[in-house]
Amino acid sequence: MPRERDPDEPKIYFLPNLMTALNLACGFFAVLMIFKGLIEVQKNTGELPLSAKEYYEISRRYYEYAILLIFGSCLFDLLDGRLARLGGQESPFGREFDSLADIISFGMAPAMLLSKAVLFPLGNAGWAIALVYLVCGAMRLARFNCLAALPKKPGASSDFRGLPIPMAAGFIASLTFLLIDLYKSDHELQLGIWKYILASAMLGLSLLMISDVRYPSFKRVDWKTRGTLGAIVIALLLVFATVQFRYVMPVVLFSLFLLYGFIRPWVSQKLRKEIEVETDDEPSATLPDEEVRKEV
Repeated sequence: MPRERDPDEPKIYFLPNLMTALNLACGFFAVLMIFKGLIEVQKNTGELPLSAKEYYEISRRYYEYAILLIFGSCLFDLLDGRLARLGGQESPFGREFDSLADIISFGMAPAMLLSKAVLFPLGNAGWAIALVYLVCGAMRLARFNCLAALPKKPGASSDFRGLPIPMAAGFIASLTFLLIDLYKSDHELQLGIWKYILASAMLGLSLLMISDVRYPSFKRVDWKTRGTLGAIVIALLLVFATVQFRYVMPVVLFSLFLLYGFIRPWVSQKLRKEIEVETDDEPSATLPDEEVRKEV
């Protein structure tokens, strides 16, 4: 018998939450792949510890799978918000579900990946750095949910405060993907300076996630967004370059977004509108200084 719906029960929209569930599934299987790599390493460890070359040969395949799954999570995370806004189906349930999925896909999975695929020579220090990243990512998501629950002010900015955790995870995954490829021809790579560079980058990303550096949300970009012929050509070229140079281009794209937050205050309003796909009848992407101080 059909029962009467509880008015306090949250609305659950199918398509956006399906994308979020697929995001979570990719994160879950990414973690499983990392554990699978660890198990394979343990099976082949004898009385003497494995060399970096042996560790790489055994675990490389599983870590590559984990990286691709994290990229898949980024794709599904992009789709769930777009579908929700396109159908007018944004809801508190979807926001909370998305954050819970993100802490697995973009918090736990990248933290484990980097600590075991690149930072394993650092021992407990590598785990500590990964923990800092995970905690900062969780704080970033909690702050986002708190701000999203506040009443919207007229002309309020839709910018992200702090680096979004999917972008931080994408940067970590893409850089690790590149290092794995480089390691094929240089088996001393992990014993060199790269592990310290990656450790510093992860700490920097952790601080950036909880900072007040503002990044565009691109929430106004949807199927109805008008574009120019030049923009379409550039997008096609980027897609082609990403497929052709799949180990290098993800790092370039995520790095450009990361750096854009720092140079954005000095970009002219006209150029910023073109980059962030705004129109003149839309509110400005940045708040006046007084509004920024009030929000902070």
